[in-house]
Amino acid sequence: MTWTTTRDLDAFEAAAGDFLRARPAEHTVLLSVVSSLRVLGVDVYGEAAPSFGWRRCGGPAAVDAAYVWTPPRPVLLSPMPDGAAADLADVLAAARAGVPGVNAGRAVAEAFAAAWRRHGTVRPAARRRLHRLTELTPPDPAPPGAARRATPADRELLRGWFAAFAEDIGVAAPRDARALDDRIADGRCLLWEAGGRPVSMAGITRTLVGTARVAPVYTPPELRGRGYAGAVTAAVSQAAKDSGAQEVLLFTDLANPTSNALYRRLGYRPVEDYLVLTFE
Repeated sequence: MTWTTTRDLDAFEAAAGDFLRARPAEHTVLLSVVSSLRVLGVDVYGEAAPSFGWRRCGGPAAVDAAYVWTPPRPVLLSPMPDGAAADLADVLAAARAGVPGVNAGRAVAEAFAAAWRRHGTVRPAARRRLHRLTELTPPDPAPPGAARRATPADRELLRGWFAAFAEDIGVAAPRDARALDDRIADGRCLLWEAGGRPVSMAGITRTLVGTARVAPVYTPPELRGRGYAGAVTAAVSQAAKDSGAQEVLLFTDLANPTSNALYRRLGYRPVEDYLVLTFE
């Protein structure tokens, strides 16, 4: 049982693609990142080349673990046995790759961190929870206004909102507008408009293996507490289902009880807790 690492996206998809697609909800972030690299370019997340890896656990097709790393972001880890996470920590440490951290389900992140402490310090950066939509329950009453698809005329407003969202959750801002332009062109970004102006937004990933994920959801601070985020999230969730998504997912920040309660009211239910860990 050994890890194979590569910077070749084609090789990674050939080796680990079936493994990822077999459990799309658990692999939602890895699948969407790989899709973005394929559609938008391997430099969409940063100038440094992405890195990929997988582990075989027996026969030539028996992959039981994978990772995707798009510097400068943390390494994304699939569900995997504790031993696989510990082995990967040693592999990446030996490569002196300058790993900044990991983003994974709690058990996997903790197993990786336990091994990484032999090489450096670990500190928690965020606790998140993956949710799955059961029965959508839009806000009733709805706030004033209505949802509409974003258009190229909204591009500069949304660039600012995407950057502000990234700052709010402590991640790197988008490198450029490629991902935003792609969402606008595909109709995968909705705005809630009230009083003749946009007041909130919600995006959705591509539907991959029947699964889509709501991200990001953002309302400017001065407009929060008026129900706009719930309304636009319900609208984008329904749009995803209408477009053929069999499952709709989203992540919440466990440090924000307000948003967790909001999404529960809309019909989202917990699936798994995730940890983002930073290495020093």
